[in-house]
Amino acid sequence: MKSFTQFLIETGSKAVEQARKLGLKSDGHGGWLDRSGEFVAKTEGDKLKFYNKGQRPGKDPDQTPGRKAHLPVNAKKMARSPEAIEAKRRRDDDLAGAPLQKKPEEKGEKGEGETLTTAFGRFNPPTVGHEKLLGAARKAAAGGQLKIYPSRSADPKKNPLDPDMKISYMKKMFPDYEEEIINDAEMKSIFDVLKTADKDGFKNVNIIVGADRQAEFENLAQKYNGDLYNFDLIRVISAGVRDSDAEGVEGMSASKMRKAVQDDDFDSFRRGTPKGLKDADTQAVFDAVRTGMGTKKKKVKESYELWEIAPSLDRKGLRENYVKGLIYKIGDIVENLNTGLIGEIIRRGTNHLICVTKENYMFKSWVKDVMEAVNPSGVPSDQRLIGTDAYKKYAETMVPGQSKPAWGRQFINKYKKKKS
Repeated sequence: MKSFTQFLIETGSKAVEQARKLGLKSDGHGGWLDRSGEFVAKTEGDKLKFYNKGQRPGKDPDQTPGRKAHLPVNAKKMARSPEAIEAKRRRDDDLAGAPLQKKPEEKGEKGEGETLTTAFGRFNPPTVGHEKLLGAARKAAAGGQLKIYPSRSADPKKNPLDPDMKISYMKKMFPDYEEEIINDAEMKSIFDVLKTADKDGFKNVNIIVGADRQAEFENLAQKYNGDLYNFDLIRVISAGVRDSDAEGVEGMSASKMRKAVQDDDFDSFRRGTPKGLKDADTQAVFDAVRTGMGTKKKKVKESYELWEIAPSLDRKGLRENYVKGLIYKIGDIVENLNTGLIGEIIRRGTNHLICVTKENYMFKSWVKDVMEAVNPSGVPSDQRLIGTDAYKKYAETMVPGQSKPAWGRQFINKYKKKKS
């Protein structure tokens, strides 16, 4: 005698064909089991009727509207039962008129919960040591957004490469980070970077720095969170300890590179660049730094002392000039080489300066980490034409006692008034 299943197969039942495509197995009594042995359907006429998970025909209640039928994984592409179709229609009717859910914003737009990983530095000139910092930044980003902002500082002693040239060489030295190295003239300081990140909708930020600068960035970034910008979390992450006395990557610095140029020592300079950089390109960087420093081939400009171009390599010379009061006097305008902040000196410590920006934000800098701010007048060089009002403004700032920026005095007077 033929079984019920055999009878259906022989009659070419559509229900059997559907069951086969779904990978279901007959229980021999008109029911169908999935691969886990769960009863999921029953043959009714020439169609399959599906049931909720664990439901048994005749013993458990039928499906209720709004409750999904339990289907095998590969059943999603198959036609639904009339009951399932009716349930979906009712759910759709219930949702009609309900407010649409806001579509999550794409990565890179203003979106909640996003974290930006960034690094801000001089890179003047770029060195093999900076490649280590970029690697640490990418690791911290963990697939998220990463932006590297080279500073906009430029002067013959400590920043011989102008921003455009510096960034061009960086992209050639570190091709794996070409997309992440950003040339943005508005990013002049770490404050600019953080304010922009906040404006772009980032909720958290990672700042990657050298170990010797971690405390400085930590204090500064946290101090003005909630004032200049608002983040749920700010993390300042060390890219590793740098030993100035070590050989190779661990001891490489831009200061050593500038000294090599001053000494006309191309071999030492070459050791500070990535191995993948061609000799011709390395020579081009070497020549560009030399030109920026105002030196000629095989002739060092003797007016530059070592402490002027590489203070970390001649701290004794730097300190002697500082203690004698020859540099960084009260009222001078200086730029922090690490953060890009520019401010007026309002206090001189034994080895540090207290400065205030024109926006009245105070910051502390080690003496070795500052330089005289270039063009403190605020008048661009192309607007200093003789006979113009702009030139008059510029000339006044160059005369002692005339229209000198009074950021520090304003800050101190404001503080005294508030205290009284």
